[in-house]
Amino acid sequence: MNPYLDVQHLSKSFGALTLFRDISFSIGEGQKVGLIAKNGTGKSTLLSILSGKEGYDSGDIVFRRDLKVGMLEQSPVFDSDESVLDACFNHQGEDEKVLKAKQVLTQLKIKDLNQRMGELSGGQQKRVALANVLLTEPDLLILDEPTNHLDLEMIEWLEGYLARGNRTLLMVTHDRFFLDRVCTVILELDDETIYTYRGNYAYYLEKRQERIDNKRAEIARANNLYRTELEWMRRMPQARGHKARYREEAFYELERVAKQRLEERQLRLKASNVYIGSKIFECQYISKSFGDTVILKDFYYNFSRFEKMGIVGNNGTGKSTFIKMLLGLQPVDDGHIVIGDTVRFGYFSQEGLQFDEQQKVIDVITDIADYVDLGSGRKLSASQLLQYFLFTPEQQYNYVYKLSGGERRKLYLCTVLMKNPNFLVLDEPTNDLDIVTLQILEEYLQDFPGCVIVVSHDRYFMDKVVDHLLVFKGQGEIKDFPGNYTQYREWNALQESTNTTKAADSDKSVKASYRHDDRRRLSYKEKREMEQLEKDIAALEEEQRTIEEALCGGTTSVDEITAMSKRLPQLKEELDEKSMRWLELSEFEN
Repeated sequence: MNPYLDVQHLSKSFGALTLFRDISFSIGEGQKVGLIAKNGTGKSTLLSILSGKEGYDSGDIVFRRDLKVGMLEQSPVFDSDESVLDACFNHQGEDEKVLKAKQVLTQLKIKDLNQRMGELSGGQQKRVALANVLLTEPDLLILDEPTNHLDLEMIEWLEGYLARGNRTLLMVTHDRFFLDRVCTVILELDDETIYTYRGNYAYYLEKRQERIDNKRAEIARANNLYRTELEWMRRMPQARGHKARYREEAFYELERVAKQRLEERQLRLKASNVYIGSKIFECQYISKSFGDTVILKDFYYNFSRFEKMGIVGNNGTGKSTFIKMLLGLQPVDDGHIVIGDTVRFGYFSQEGLQFDEQQKVIDVITDIADYVDLGSGRKLSASQLLQYFLFTPEQQYNYVYKLSGGERRKLYLCTVLMKNPNFLVLDEPTNDLDIVTLQILEEYLQDFPGCVIVVSHDRYFMDKVVDHLLVFKGQGEIKDFPGNYTQYREWNALQESTNTTKAADSDKSVKASYRHDDRRRLSYKEKREMEQLEKDIAALEEEQRTIEEALCGGTTSVDEITAMSKRLPQLKEELDEKSMRWLELSEFEN
């Protein structure tokens, strides 16, 4: 392996806060490395150090001689007067480079190469910055959250672009599908040190759990021995011989290991005091346009109780506008939106919340409420909610100005939940949140007893949370799909394949069974199959729910847990298979 970058014994602190100490890792030619860490532990700082924009306390950073490095920052800054093309590179009249720039920018939905950068939104500027770093063709790409501000189509294009060839890259991203499909090495920054996993994201999850289990066993062994040695230390006189002094020194090392604390995952936070009536909201043939851009046209939808809906689509198709109309923040052109009397919205917007920089984190939450009533006599205090979302007691008394961008987003999320809504509307909630927080949020939403609408480009997150999609295709066209994002993609691929086959066969004679009706109908046998599939799917979902409740209950034996853990992935596979078949048949239902 041809080494591109070698980092040895690197340390970085800000005052009393140590981000990492004595970390070492290397990146070789062709490696695609993903960097994972919790918010506020130094991911972006490490990338800034590697790009030369930030200093460090000690250690060595060695790049291969003459290595060309390209850096995509989380919040790039441009000259507002320069054109899009000039922001990408000084093309100097080279037609080949201009053509390549047009191709990449078109994929990222930037079409006017002469437009001034100052006229672009923050998201558009981030995409130009991404195009810039790709077009300069560096030997090593360093990318900080490259999927932010990209729609699903762009993300899948970038995924394929980076996965192909012998490109070398180091990136921070919360997109777990992206990590799994692009990266070949995962670096985890945790507890001021770094761990290397030579595999994709799925491999990392498996090996990380092994590491945690081994560490937990080591701490348990140290605690058992520590109690014995502590008794010896208390009995021994102060004047000790050589062997005793050696044992004393070993005791202090043992004490250090025994007193380590692994961050335990929080218990799943289940509320039972959230009531919402049977009437949620009804869109009564609403329409909305901005000039020639149609967002909705005579759109009707009646939202169901306890529904968890995902909204997906390319940028500019009206996803955020739709939820702003629902919340009364944007007027409709025609039609009505009728909201149920019991509905209490909790809205998490892309724009975020403006905080008082001099306020303490805990005070931001207690200004809203001191506790949330979970029902059955249970209450969740402001401090407990913050701890649930990984704000330690020490961090809760930090000032807001000390928080990282991801920590601010997490605090904003806590302000929304502290209001105890029964209908959550989340617009791009995953941007800038670390993977651990995303997992906690996923569990919270899975157990949330109210209604949820999520607008997100995070495919993994959507699959975990939603059971129904509205797909915004542009110019008022909306697909109502009964399933999650992966199921939609599989269905869409099947449709495209079917359409291709139909186009290829269009010059052939039509079969007799289709002579009088060009729409395919279900046969009697297929109708019976569809009815049975509905029963099977309901039974499998009930079995899955029973197993998940048993695993969370704390009264299941080890043998039962083992059996249930083996059954769960089989259940998911059976559910996916039967759901896909049901979707195929539903396309031809009378």
